[in-house]
Amino acid sequence: MSVNQNDYNKGGMITFVLSMGVSLLVLIYTAFLNGGVDLKEVAPPSAQPAGQTQAAAEAPIDVSGVKEPWVESEQMAKAGKQIYAQNCAMCHGAEGKGDGVAGASLNPKPRNLVEGKWLKGGDRLGLMLVLENGIPGSSMQSYKAALKVNQRWALTHFIRSITQNKVADDDAVVAQKAPSLQ
Repeated sequence: MSVNQNDYNKGGMITFVLSMGVSLLVLIYTAFLNGGVDLKEVAPPSAQPAGQTQAAAEAPIDVSGVKEPWVESEQMAKAGKQIYAQNCAMCHGAEGKGDGVAGASLNPKPRNLVEGKWLKGGDRLGLMLVLENGIPGSSMQSYKAALKVNQRWALTHFIRSITQNKVADDDAVVAQKAPSLQ
């Protein structure tokens, strides 16, 4: 008794071929005729992503040509605000109150920049040194490799602009020591 190997389930084959054809037609319709599927994952370039601050949406302010970046100016503080939004707000919070989303899990908690209470001095040189070297034993990293010197100065000016308890600066001392900070 031999079994014929050429027999197959004709109804199953017809169902398979028809289902593949229908699937192919649905794919073609969805991809080419219907305009695709909107997954709502990518925002249009003109739209501002949720959570992004107004400062980050503006065109970046270039401070690379500023000759004396340690001198306080409105331009430097505005550039610092943009840099802060990109690099610092995730830990220190959008307003600098130490309540950023990423900072919630850090120990010790990020500094409240509005209140001050500085460990390394809240004058321009002290803040700049923290941005250059970080704070050992904390999650405050060094930004020397990530930000150029003028960007760190801009960030320093922005932090001082939001701080309520400013530490007095001596402009002559800052002008003397600042050029050595790179």
